[in-house]
Amino acid sequence: MPIRVNLDRVLLDRRMSLTELADRVGVTIANLSILKTGKARAVRFSTLAALCRELDCQPGDLLIYEAGSEDGPLDDEPD
Repeated sequence: MPIRVNLDRVLLDRRMSLTELADRVGVTIANLSILKTGKARAVRFSTLAALCRELDCQPGDLLIYEAGSEDGPLDDEPD
């Protein structure tokens, strides 16, 4: 997937644990873990907005696009 999640770095910069963030955002630790490890296939804008609110950051601080990293069709595009 060409999108990389930098949640670890932002949490470290904010000196915040994943557990604390999960409590603040209202998302399970398991779901944040899936996002943090890059295994998530999607993220809701409402979740992204809540993460940015609690981490005082922009979406671009959390998500990085890396060209050439297994670019494939989107789920709603025909193969």
